[in-house]
Amino acid sequence: MRTIGLDGESLGFADLRALSRDFLQREVRLRIKPAALRRVSRSRQIVDRAIREGRTIYGINTGFGLLADTRIEPRRLEELQERLLLSHSAGMGLPIRETGVMIALRANALLLGYSGVTPGLVRRLVELYNRGVIPVILEQGSVGASGDLAPLAQLGAAMLGQGEAFVGTKKMSASAALRKAGLPPYRFRPKEALSLINGTPFTAALLARVLADAEDLLKLADVAGAMSLEALKGSLKPFDPRFHRHRPHPGQLASAHNVRALLIRSEVLESHRQCQKVQDAYSLRCIPQVHGAARDAWTYARDILVREANSVTDNPLVFENGDILSGGNFHGQSLAQAADFLTASLVSLANISERRIDRMTNPELSELPAFLVKDNGLNSGFMMVQVAAAALTAECRADAAPASVHSIPTGASKEDHVPMAPIAARKCRRVLDTVRKVIGLELLCAAQGLDFLRPLKPGKGVRAAHARLRREIAFLESDRFLRPDLEKITSVSSRLPEEILASVEKAIGPLF
Repeated sequence: MRTIGLDGESLGFADLRALSRDFLQREVRLRIKPAALRRVSRSRQIVDRAIREGRTIYGINTGFGLLADTRIEPRRLEELQERLLLSHSAGMGLPIRETGVMIALRANALLLGYSGVTPGLVRRLVELYNRGVIPVILEQGSVGASGDLAPLAQLGAAMLGQGEAFVGTKKMSASAALRKAGLPPYRFRPKEALSLINGTPFTAALLARVLADAEDLLKLADVAGAMSLEALKGSLKPFDPRFHRHRPHPGQLASAHNVRALLIRSEVLESHRQCQKVQDAYSLRCIPQVHGAARDAWTYARDILVREANSVTDNPLVFENGDILSGGNFHGQSLAQAADFLTASLVSLANISERRIDRMTNPELSELPAFLVKDNGLNSGFMMVQVAAAALTAECRADAAPASVHSIPTGASKEDHVPMAPIAARKCRRVLDTVRKVIGLELLCAAQGLDFLRPLKPGKGVRAAHARLRREIAFLESDRFLRPDLEKITSVSSRLPEEILASVEKAIGPLF
């Protein structure tokens, strides 16, 4: 059991990765650091004093958005918060699995002590997580402008006992889920519902899952690229550290290092060291440059996410001198652009992987049998695997157009520029899942190609990857029903790609 301490300031990417992979709430627990809770109490005292003094403050005793000039009488301030949650629970589509990350991120941001909520709200969020009550949050309906209003309102509504929630894997009414966990419906005090829903944790949670999964996929792409390089009898010269030392992008350096490590003690490379071929195609010799650029985009998006996870993103903010100021920290532009940038970089991984698949299956571009099968003509082999890779890559390209440039005014044009951040993050998640399939198909083709080079042995890391794949998927002697093989290597739920990577790292040490 791992415990993550929340204080608003120190969530790291390792924490976010653990939360992203704990969607059944079994291995991670949250803990509130006492000093952070004291900040929350001081902030709330300022809000309570402002209410007693009769000050007009947005979202505390006024309407919302275009209705900000409408003053709400004191006796109805808690009703205002409840109505805000119910009216804004306009989500649609499918439930997300990242709700637990979203809950943790919201609690963490409120603990910075600038949101004016009570300690009870933060405690309740942590209790929801730790007791395994996961509200059903639908993925569509937010533009990420005044925060992720619709998804977070669904969270708040579930805390009231409205809507549905999971307890473990069982879905039930939110009221039943609260009863099962021994929690009463939460009573939102003035400003608390607004503080809950004005923020970016929904988008951040989606991006956290993408980044956690992409971290391994970037390594697996290097494994697939190295396997293809050997199957195609490519050259190791373009991976010489002297090339990359003079263009020292961190991702490029890391990818070149990984390929060199994977190909240590390769008999395949040694067998054609004196061949007359001058240069390989870009899809082979530019692996460090393309894979590396995706790595650098990943690092950029990770840094944006970690910064956002430890930021105050609601509105208005409560300051220690008593000022309560309205601004725009809820606007998700930075997350939207980071997600769009990462999406484009992941698509490039699919592009170059599909080209390597084509080179392995096309006899005009390699020394391998046509479509990687004996008796071709009678057998079609991996012909349709390349077609599938092309189709998947085309889908990725269709999703590569950025969402963050498509602002549509909302809220009667009070919110006249919106970032479409949740759409960018959802699109990035969709592309990641599709790229994973393309890389899986490359691994399948590369393993088949290496088998045609026997008895020559590939590099130590490639050998480990090949051996682990072959434990699950047999060499294609002749045409057979391929779907079970494809499921094993491309399914989002399959653990084979992770196990291939683990086998490689056991053989040669951690990849960068």
